[in-house]
Amino acid sequence: MSTASKLTQLDLLESEAVHIIRETAGTFERSVLLFSGGKDSIVMLHLAAKAFAPARIPFVALHVDTGHNFPEVLDFRDKCARKYGIELKVVLVQDYIDAGKLEERDDGTRNPLQTLPLLDAINNNKFDAVFGGGRRDEEKARAKERIFSLRNEFGQWDPKRQRPELWDLYNGRHKPGEHVRVFPLSNWTEFDIWQYIAREAIELPSIYFSHNRSVFNRSGMWLAPGEWGGPKGVEETISLQVRYRTVGDMSCTGAVESSASTLQEIIDEILASTVTERGATRADDKLSEAAMEDRKREGYF
Repeated sequence: MSTASKLTQLDLLESEAVHIIRETAGTFERSVLLFSGGKDSIVMLHLAAKAFAPARIPFVALHVDTGHNFPEVLDFRDKCARKYGIELKVVLVQDYIDAGKLEERDDGTRNPLQTLPLLDAINNNKFDAVFGGGRRDEEKARAKERIFSLRNEFGQWDPKRQRPELWDLYNGRHKPGEHVRVFPLSNWTEFDIWQYIAREAIELPSIYFSHNRSVFNRSGMWLAPGEWGGPKGVEETISLQVRYRTVGDMSCTGAVESSASTLQEIIDEILASTVTERGATRADDKLSEAAMEDRKREGYF
């Protein structure tokens, strides 16, 4: 039996991601990895470490902190950066609000406010390649985006400028001022991510596992109370056993009721789920039918 026939689906996905990361590092002058401390960015950081071992990761990490992120995730973000020995740059949305460059939204969410700080960080540091942890199974706008996704001088994504990616060949050409978003996990699914986490024994923030938390219901989602503006009016806070399938701004990231406290229990739970993680837990994707695509056109992740 040939070696190729012994490779598992996870082996193939890992090999593809490592190839993409190495190809990016060899093609571009200044790469950066978007790192929030969430599971997808942790897997991407783990793959980057594998791609260049025993050498250090040859680029920095960047997080646009909304000020409404989960504290336990931020603590883990910093711990993870130290573990992998990667420099972490943090840009604060609050600084932009204090300077009058951004204004708080009526709904309290700061996720849409991340775009300007992100683009400023890219331009100020002259990053020409930006690694993101987006996957095609998450959301329809992400499903049609290429692995090498060209962004114009304003950081905007134009679906009509998508380039063919045949035979694992990626086109990184771009004009001065433009940059490329790179998605090594494009072909992974949520199920693949969790299987890989289990196989590689990758540590995660506790928020991904079942725990008791005070939450309130808003538009069918269990949100965590906080300074961002919840709960309001008749919204009642109760204690539930929940976990998070994805993490982001507290104002728009919902928890799911769950008793899954181990990796295998989470994997079994995902197998039985009929709704994607973003579809089940991200209120910012429900602002409009094309919410994610609209944000990508503006320069969002």
